[in-house]
Amino acid sequence: MKNYNLLVIILLAVFVASCNDEKEDLFSINENALKAQYFQKDQLSLEILNPKSEKIDSVVYNMDDVIIGSSKGTAKFSFELKDQKLGYHSIKASTYFDGEIEQDSTRIEVVSDIEPKLLSYTIVNTYPHDTAAYTQGLEFYRDTLYEGTGNGAGRSSGEKGISSLRKTDYKTGKVYKKIELPENIFGEGITILNNKVYQLTYQNNEAYVYNADTFVKEKTFPYFKTMEGWGLTTDGKNLYMNDGSERIHILDPATFKQLDFVNVYSSTTKIPSINEMEWIDGKIYSNIYGKQAVIIIDPATGKVEGILDFSKLLSLRTQLPDTDEFNGIAYNSKTKTLFVTGKNWDKMFEIRINK
Repeated sequence: MKNYNLLVIILLAVFVASCNDEKEDLFSINENALKAQYFQKDQLSLEILNPKSEKIDSVVYNMDDVIIGSSKGTAKFSFELKDQKLGYHSIKASTYFDGEIEQDSTRIEVVSDIEPKLLSYTIVNTYPHDTAAYTQGLEFYRDTLYEGTGNGAGRSSGEKGISSLRKTDYKTGKVYKKIELPENIFGEGITILNNKVYQLTYQNNEAYVYNADTFVKEKTFPYFKTMEGWGLTTDGKNLYMNDGSERIHILDPATFKQLDFVNVYSSTTKIPSINEMEWIDGKIYSNIYGKQAVIIIDPATGKVEGILDFSKLLSLRTQLPDTDEFNGIAYNSKTKTLFVTGKNWDKMFEIRINK
């Protein structure tokens, strides 16, 4: 008898759950009225479909879990996108009717309205570069070129290097100061702020801070969330870090906590795998992993404004067994020139962008 009663209870629960699952939604966001992509200058127009003509009290709209406004009944709701970041945004509509609430959600994508310009350049000089340097970060500081390297395995030999932080004579390629990281740590991008060198790690979820003169490690910062470390730069106040996606995180250098972020878009396309970065005259210049190009990004919006095609450099370097990806951008503010190289490349090129 007890087993029979238990069976009845189970069947009843299944029946109730089935009835709830089959409950028809009364309201939905009219997705046919939405565009695939929007610009920040656009207005977003939202409306609720009400096929059964139910009496609606009001509809409250949220974007990314923040209330953006409401409408009465089935009236349309419009919202300006001028202050929204590039990228995807979740939209939620909460419909209030007859003392109840029903919710529906969708998403939109905000993209860049700028078509990037293809810039030309002149090769000013060619310098030697350490072929054992698996370049991850490159930056001038007080006329000295600092370089951060990873321990990537050689492309052909498979020989694994050792991650390092180093000072080099860029004219000769000579390394005159270097510290090496433990074998299990893959060093990534670097930048220098207030006489401190900040160095990312690839998958150790932490960053290191060194004295720029002595290379004595002063701090270790955990990342604000679990992610990979790729490129790093600074505007002289905050740090800008990327993680292999299209996102650039703006960080507090004192805590390594996120202050804000931007998503990088070239026209209507998001750009993942942004890598080594350099801050130049208020813009971020960035490598794209696997591409022989540098993009110029507006750090306030994430919009790509220009592109430098460096594919011709591949024929000017020596293709050695372990020569790997194009990577590394440094800016010499005195000469107003860029220095670019690649992982295990034998050459570094000094570039002047043509006006």
